[in-house]
Amino acid sequence: MTIWFTGDTHFSHANILKYCNRPFANVTDHDETLIKNWNSVVKPEDVIYHLGDFAFASQRYIKSILYRLNGRKYLVYGNHDRKLRKFYKDEMANVFERVEDYIRLDVEDEEMDNDQTIIMCHYAFRVWDKAHFGSWNLFGHSHGTLPCSDTQAQYDVGVDNNNYTPVSYEEIKRIMTRKVFKPVDAHGDKRDMKEYKKDMLYFPSGGGGR
Repeated sequence: MTIWFTGDTHFSHANILKYCNRPFANVTDHDETLIKNWNSVVKPEDVIYHLGDFAFASQRYIKSILYRLNGRKYLVYGNHDRKLRKFYKDEMANVFERVEDYIRLDVEDEEMDNDQTIIMCHYAFRVWDKAHFGSWNLFGHSHGTLPCSDTQAQYDVGVDNNNYTPVSYEEIKRIMTRKVFKPVDAHGDKRDMKEYKKDMLYFPSGGGGR
């Protein structure tokens, strides 16, 4: 099983082609390409987290798209997911494993001393839970226009920033290992992220932080 992340698909949103300069002939071409790209990497048994702004469409069209997409799906609401919020409980509970405004995920990774903590929201954070112990912040919303610092473990998983395709946990890990953590507030000091991962041996999840 592979863990995947994506966001800002904006299915059926014709104006997003113009707003974000997406290279598609029309919204049908856009939607079909995103579905094809998704299913080319995500297998039915995989897990995928969508970090908001799924679609601008009718309830019927949203359901038709979701049933075509592979994977066990988790959704973090975006600011344009009002329709999904409205009919989720009655109509979509059997499509998503979980739907929230914010999700914390702890991934068991044999290459790490402890679980890799991932903080997910539609929006990028300035600070977040356990950032000084190597946790990641994954986000969408900004459509690839928000620069990610080499000193903060953040990444925009939206389609505009990832060739209109979901990005895997392993690929994000490769990106994060090239970063050198520097705190932006009172949490932590100027040691790099490798040193923080060593610290996690002595600070189990939920302990040792401020």
